[in-house]
Amino acid sequence: MSAPAHSPSSGDHGAAWQRTQRRLRAELGEDIYLSWFARIELESVDTSGAANLSVPTRFLKSWILSHYADRILRAFQEENSDVQRIELSLRTAGGRAPAAARAPAANAATAPRTGTAQPAPQINGADNAAGGGLVGSPLDRRMGFDSFLVGRSNALAHAAAQEVAKARAGEAIRYNPLYVHAAVGLGKTHLLHAIAGAAETGGRRVLYLTAERFMFGFVSALRAQTALAFKETLRGIDMLVIDDVQFLQGKTVSAEFGHTLNALIDAGRQVVVAADRPPTELESLDDRLRSRLAGGLAVEMASLDEDLRLSILKSRVTVAREANLGFDVPPSVLAYVARTVTANGRDLDGAVNRLLAHNTLTGAAVTLEMAEEALRDLIRNREPKRVKIEDIQRIVARHYNVSRADILSARRTATVVRPRQIAMYLSKVLTLRSLPEIGRRFGGRDHTTVLHAVRKIDGLLHSDNALAEDVDLLKRMLSE
Repeated sequence: MSAPAHSPSSGDHGAAWQRTQRRLRAELGEDIYLSWFARIELESVDTSGAANLSVPTRFLKSWILSHYADRILRAFQEENSDVQRIELSLRTAGGRAPAAARAPAANAATAPRTGTAQPAPQINGADNAAGGGLVGSPLDRRMGFDSFLVGRSNALAHAAAQEVAKARAGEAIRYNPLYVHAAVGLGKTHLLHAIAGAAETGGRRVLYLTAERFMFGFVSALRAQTALAFKETLRGIDMLVIDDVQFLQGKTVSAEFGHTLNALIDAGRQVVVAADRPPTELESLDDRLRSRLAGGLAVEMASLDEDLRLSILKSRVTVAREANLGFDVPPSVLAYVARTVTANGRDLDGAVNRLLAHNTLTGAAVTLEMAEEALRDLIRNREPKRVKIEDIQRIVARHYNVSRADILSARRTATVVRPRQIAMYLSKVLTLRSLPEIGRRFGGRDHTTVLHAVRKIDGLLHSDNALAEDVDLLKRMLSE
């Protein structure tokens, strides 16, 4: 039991605490205040100067002690000089819990780690995000490791995924977060479903979310004032799998994703993330979060090589033949499709579907001539690709290990100026955009700046063999 409060009176302490709450709300903003501070209550200030505060959940207590204890103490002391430290306890239905956790007067306390099991999150069923729960996106059980075809372009990602999936709860985590990035249709979503399905089968509590569902759940919880329940659901799992993280938008949502990522990783829980670009190019996220995502294992799933495309085609034809017994694709046609349909796995699926439709609807045998006719528009990707300025900026930035934001910025360091000039040069020679338009796409620069860059790089290409090789490589990368 706390000692009796001393002068100033308890009423004065209560008024000082209300002023402290208003100060925190003004300093930290409405969203953060509602998430972390709105449910803190002042119980008493005892004769030793300890302000006894209480909160309703163990997670909230741990989080405040870890992140905001000093902030609360300073704000309270500015309103009431009698306060020397704060003590945080857990409220129960019948009042305060008997034991309080003490935050030191100078430094924020470290959050206690406990081995208490958390209730498994709701995975299936109606969406309950507004009520504080969170429903995972449905897993496709057909997308397992047994149906994932491996080639040179995805072997590393596949091996890392299997390593993550087979680990058991409580075991040391080798790759955290595991970050998989690839262009559209190269199999990253399949790999995420395989990880989540295998881990769930192994008894781990897994939550699979798309970025859109994460955003919807968090915004709904904020509106319903159930953000704490939302946070506790996310942090009560063994593995969080998030797909298409490039779609995360908004400062508040990104900040919450960052808090969730840090809390899970620090607690030894596995995080798996997929996107269509490397972490350094997620411009909607802040530098700290991009750094955290890159701090685990970031692996790229490259374009499908021809052998892998052929394996995928054979697999798809085998499945199609089970439902259509007369369907057959000669090896020469499979080789032709694998050689000419190069964009991604979804185009390969489309190719098989078209061959099947022509075969079953017209009765015509699948021949090379029929394939050429049926797949005419899919094969157009063999023609020169229309290059976008955004693609040039992204690929040049990746090649020179800078960010696209650096290229668009006003920075004048040599490590940024040369890639920027090369990107401007490629934009002029590979697109039909005018110099003023290119300048606008490079951070609102004048057309004379673009002209200078083009002339500079064009002149160096004749004397600098290393630069010429770099530019040739970049042109090939942009044409793939």
